[in-house]
Amino acid sequence: MTLVRLAAGDARVLADVGPLIRVLRPALDAEGFARFAAEAQAQGLEFTAAYDAAGRCLGAAGHRVLATSRGRVLFVDDLVTDAGRRSGGIGERLLDGLKSLARARGCVRIELDSGVTNQRAHRFYHRHGLTISALHFAVDTGR
Repeated sequence: MTLVRLAAGDARVLADVGPLIRVLRPALDAEGFARFAAEAQAQGLEFTAAYDAAGRCLGAAGHRVLATSRGRVLFVDDLVTDAGRRSGGIGERLLDGLKSLARARGCVRIELDSGVTNQRAHRFYHRHGLTISALHFAVDTGR
């Protein structure tokens, strides 16, 4: 398995990463993902994808470095593995790659949000050293 950071404009963002991210975000269609990816990449979002030897995308992560009052943070917007390939070490490889990237970029930690009902993901994150260090609050703007 090979981890590849995909630059803005790389066709694999739409072809390979988009379908995986849309599993997490079912309200997002292909066109909506393309708009999101273009805007978010202009704001610093990067995608890292895991490929097998045959070139199949097995998982992906969207992430960005943020300067916060707590120090530099690698924030993971999305981390997803192909549903048919879960529990095969792909998520672990992606997370290990993100930890290395965070260290290389001078980040003090990795942060991510996970939906409160996604218990399978929570178990994965706990197994890999992530702890619940804050609660994320949100309110819809009515837009």
